[in-house]
Amino acid sequence: MTAPDAGRGIGNGESAAEITTTFVGLPRDSFRILHVSTGNVCRSPITERLTRHLVTDRLGAFLGGGLVVESAGTWGHEGAPMEANAEAVLADFGADASGFVGRELLDEHVIRADLVLTATRDHRAQVISMGHSAGLRTFTLKEFTRLVRAIDPATLPPTSEGVVVRARALVRAAAALRGWLLAPTAEADEVYDPYGAPLPFFRSIGDEIHEALDPVVTALTGVPARM
Repeated sequence: MTAPDAGRGIGNGESAAEITTTFVGLPRDSFRILHVSTGNVCRSPITERLTRHLVTDRLGAFLGGGLVVESAGTWGHEGAPMEANAEAVLADFGADASGFVGRELLDEHVIRADLVLTATRDHRAQVISMGHSAGLRTFTLKEFTRLVRAIDPATLPPTSEGVVVRARALVRAAAALRGWLLAPTAEADEVYDPYGAPLPFFRSIGDEIHEALDPVVTALTGVPARM
């Protein structure tokens, strides 16, 4: 198989020699987060670039360099730019939307991901159905947020051990809690598709994504949002 590009966002440029799959237990120098939606032009571009922005804001580009943030779509518009309204949402948060190119979700993306965060339960099911031992590291974004909120930060490795070590431990802890903390409703874990909607609806989806990402990034980095 042909490997995908080195990743978009924090941590670009790792060499092929540094890349191993997560489920065979080999050491790695990075932690890859893959955001998945349908077309990879609305929701997952927002989550990709907003994750990058929030991590950099907490840690700076250097300390956050172990995190590689990517996105793809189950019916991805390969080579397409993100929707203009998605760019506007990112601008509202001060995040960079430049240079984005849509991708179709491939096996290689799932194989290389340490954490897959999807917009909906259907996307999660599609990722898991691809195999590659993805079940324990694939969550909807809102599901992962709910689980992360229940994890005592004191049980995670200290930030002095590095963001990659802490991120791996966070995923293991969240996976262990799944099944114990169920969503109150089926819709609670969904981020609905704003494709074709006016800007106010895009902004409401952007607010949902930001609200869900904030505690995740705090748990990953050990640094709360600036007030």
